[in-house]
Amino acid sequence: MNRNLYQPINGGIVDIIDESPTIKSFVVVLEETFKFETGQFVELTLPGVGEAPFTPSSSPYDTKKMEITIMKAGKMTALLHDCEKGQKIGIRGPYGKGYPVEDFVGKDVYIIGGGVGLAPIRSLFLTLVDRIEAFKSVVCRFGAKTPDDFIYKNTLFDSWQKIDGVDIKLTVDGASGNWDGNIGVVTTILSSNDVEISNAVAVVCGPPIMMKFGTLKLLEFGFSPEQIYLSMEKNMSCGVGKCGHCMVGKYYVCKDGPVFTYDEVKGYPNIWD
Repeated sequence: MNRNLYQPINGGIVDIIDESPTIKSFVVVLEETFKFETGQFVELTLPGVGEAPFTPSSSPYDTKKMEITIMKAGKMTALLHDCEKGQKIGIRGPYGKGYPVEDFVGKDVYIIGGGVGLAPIRSLFLTLVDRIEAFKSVVCRFGAKTPDDFIYKNTLFDSWQKIDGVDIKLTVDGASGNWDGNIGVVTTILSSNDVEISNAVAVVCGPPIMMKFGTLKLLEFGFSPEQIYLSMEKNMSCGVGKCGHCMVGKYYVCKDGPVFTYDEVKGYPNIWD
């Protein structure tokens, strides 16, 4: 019998990780086994308060707990940031279409991300490295406003960079102190030589302005629109295609996405707004 996707599964917050001045990761344990595909999203419920959609940042292979990384950006996210360990929550879903990982097998996977956009990228990254031998390489180019604004610092600055088959470069918009990496927007660390474009896919996730210019740079390098995957998560609300807030052209982002190829959405105006 299929579970009712409108009914939240009860659970609780077992840990909270301060990722940056405005971003926290919440470790959630649910009363039932919960499965999702990387790139799908869930509705996180605070009982009696409300809910909001978020993409899990943990590996879909970890069915004992789920991590959700949230930027404080409005009323609901502010209330979540005020939560403490032990807070009761609900999760409903999963919803939408995730990354077609099987289509990436044997290819260079070129991942471009920034800000809280690293949350869905972390889930994808963990999915890829769990079977790293299946991919030609995993090449990551990540940006943040400052070094303090990077999330997942404990792994991003250290263990992830030691994984065979993974190539990570970082950049910041501005820095002081002991930062010895690149300074500039994320497109300044992209190169057409990073991957074999004819046998590659690209994944872009982050602030709309970064996604726009990252996509344009990939097209300049010679990527086709069909090779570029975008996570178009903005404006999602109900999660089930009823409210219409998330429509991009003919698509409901919550039902037809949130992962799209650039080819699918490139003809619609204001996709970066």
